[in-house]
Amino acid sequence: MGELWILSPVLIAAGAGIILLIRSFAEHLAPVPKNGEYRSGRWVYGLAVGALLAAAVLALGAAWSGDKSVTLFYLMEDVPIFFRVDALGRWFVTLVTAVWVPVGIYSLVYMRHEGDEKRFFGFYLLLYGVLVCLDFAGNLVTMYLFYELMTLASFPLVLHNGSREAIMAALKYLFYSLCGAYLGLYGIYFLYRFCKTPAFAPGGVLGEEILAGHGGALLVVVMLMLVGFGAKAGMFPLHAWLPAAHPVAPSPASAVLSGVIVKSGVLAIIRVVYYIVGPDLLRGTWVQYAWMALTLATVFMGSLLAYREPVLKKRLAYSTVSNLSYILFGLAVLSPAGFTGALLHVAFHGIIKCGLFLTAGIFLLDGKTRVEELSGTGRRMPTVLWCYTLFSLALIGIPPASGFVSKWYLAQGALGAGLGAWGYVGTAVLLVSALLTAGYLLPVVMKGFFPGTREEGRERREPKAAMLIPLLVLAALALGMGLFPGLFTGYADAVARSVL
Repeated sequence: MGELWILSPVLIAAGAGIILLIRSFAEHLAPVPKNGEYRSGRWVYGLAVGALLAAAVLALGAAWSGDKSVTLFYLMEDVPIFFRVDALGRWFVTLVTAVWVPVGIYSLVYMRHEGDEKRFFGFYLLLYGVLVCLDFAGNLVTMYLFYELMTLASFPLVLHNGSREAIMAALKYLFYSLCGAYLGLYGIYFLYRFCKTPAFAPGGVLGEEILAGHGGALLVVVMLMLVGFGAKAGMFPLHAWLPAAHPVAPSPASAVLSGVIVKSGVLAIIRVVYYIVGPDLLRGTWVQYAWMALTLATVFMGSLLAYREPVLKKRLAYSTVSNLSYILFGLAVLSPAGFTGALLHVAFHGIIKCGLFLTAGIFLLDGKTRVEELSGTGRRMPTVLWCYTLFSLALIGIPPASGFVSKWYLAQGALGAGLGAWGYVGTAVLLVSALLTAGYLLPVVMKGFFPGTREEGRERREPKAAMLIPLLVLAALALGMGLFPGLFTGYADAVARSVL
């Protein structure tokens, strides 16, 4: 019981979120008088920021103070709700926190334009607590429980503005997520009876008896789980929810959806393949090749659709579809370098894409939603456009920005895994996708800095500090992680060695 403190950030974030949600629903029943709105707003922002910072500090403290475990209770006699801080969970919870805090501060200004701040911050804090539990989950059942809770807690962020488009996109997100999760649940039913221990362990925990009489069924089940959990990560064929949901959500919600929440599908796949089944059981099987084929198809398809999309937020959503399958491809090659590249891209893409969606939100507040409308933006918002430029170069993979490092490891993993033609095809697809990424991100930079015509009467109009500072912090991270990659590659290599 002494280790229960590792869940203290969950209690703080979820408790503050529930208070805000109760207050939001109460005000819908009895609206606050106009003279009380300002005082009410200050109370909301104070509670949201205070709870978020306290939860973030406690979450990082729990993550980096050593490996710990705690059993909360038992669902059934042999099915515990069990949490354990390990190397993989530490990596993911650090990413969640690194994104959640700056986006939360950015939201203080942005959500005044969207309205219903209490409801937004209530679900935002509640979702942070759920993600911490998901990252610290120590077995399949605990992971699945909080995986589903994460979908339910993020669903209101998608439909926040209440428009018909937002409602339909949110329902699509819910339908795809639940269908994918049920495929994962089917696999959990099958795998649980063959696990030597209910807890995750690097390299896998399946007993020898499953190979004797259930090897073929195991491969089918694993493939279903890859497709199911891949739905959250936007992998073909269950990817269509992502370009529908991201553009209609408020920009802070789009940022965390694209930077963090989609990574929960990646986390679930890593846990299944590397911590339950074991990579040796899949290497050289039809499952590995089918998985690689799906990821490469998604990489190319997402990049091509992003290249053709004129609406900026939807273009960025298609980009997420593509980049998440970079990560899944690195995992599918089942090599140490590929796994290292996948973990690096989890972190680097999370920071970069979060920054891109926050810049898109600033453009949106300026009345610009389409790429062709951003002409001359560099004159009005030079700092914002320079941040966008840095994020774009990092996502393309231009050194010394961070994206180059993860893509280097992904290419080395594919070529060094002994996959024959698959390694060369995979590397070629990654290179073509990088060119397409330049084709759909850099036109904003060109139009913004070189509009081609002189625009009169366009004074400089940078956003408020609460929106600009988080953007600068994320831009510094995107560059700094590329300039000092050894701080991250060493840790990712150690995790890769432990599971392979």
